[in-house]
Amino acid sequence: MQVILGANGQIGEVLARELKRNFTSDIKIVSRKPQKVNDTDILFSADLTNREQAIEAVKGCEIAFFTLGLPISSSMWEDQFPIIVENVIEACKKEKTKLVFFDNTYMYPQDDRKLTESTIFQPLGRKGKVRKKLAEMVLEAMTKGELEAVICRAPEFYGPGKTQSITNTLIFDNIKADKKLKVPISANKKRSLIWTPDASRATALIGNTPTAYSQTWHLPVDSQHPTYKELIQICSKVYGRDFKFTVIPKIIFQIGSLFSSKLKELLELLPRYEHDNIFDDSKFRSHFPEFKETSYQKGIEEIKRNS
Repeated sequence: MQVILGANGQIGEVLARELKRNFTSDIKIVSRKPQKVNDTDILFSADLTNREQAIEAVKGCEIAFFTLGLPISSSMWEDQFPIIVENVIEACKKEKTKLVFFDNTYMYPQDDRKLTESTIFQPLGRKGKVRKKLAEMVLEAMTKGELEAVICRAPEFYGPGKTQSITNTLIFDNIKADKKLKVPISANKKRSLIWTPDASRATALIGNTPTAYSQTWHLPVDSQHPTYKELIQICSKVYGRDFKFTVIPKIIFQIGSLFSSKLKELLELLPRYEHDNIFDDSKFRSHFPEFKETSYQKGIEEIKRNS
């Protein structure tokens, strides 16, 4: 049996479908209020801040996929994430369960250097420091040989359904609402965005590849790395409309953060939009050449169909 911890979010749902499609029908769905994705799913309600519940959640499972997310709140991340991940690690160690840890790039430097699996951790803000701590907890358990685990790391999402990201909010949600598109900080810096279903498919593949463990993997992205200007040009082609956009300068985010807690939480992420952001997935491409990532053209066509 394979278990998804945090199964009803933007990664977990597609992951559950992918596991059922290509790997196993024995899937346990875990969250505080779990809902079936596949008809054959087993539901298990758990609060992973409770260690005993975490142990029960992974009991009898060969692989645990950790895809749990929390609201974008620095204080909540600091209070809950380390406890949750510690409990999951201890549960997997106790039950001899492999851990597939789904990660993001918040702990990386927010400048223009190319990001690889060996890039140093150099977080700028509170949420980045939390993600650094979580990754290091998993890496330490792996290095000590206490846990068989693998880290799957993804950059910013774009995509259909439950996908949440700055790009989805400012570009695709505004297209759907027939509003002028907005671009954070700069329209001329290269971006690395991952199609959300690709992130789930690649995570399922890595988790079910025994030789992939004890490593960190960058998940696959379209190799174009378009600027926002170029991304919007693709959108215009797909939708058959000439989309206009406005660039939101950093000062506007800073002023807005004085009145909006949500904008305040985003401030630490803004430096990545001031620089080219190149996420290197060559390791994945070399080891899994049969995996075909979704192009921006096809991804945007899918978003249009589901609008």
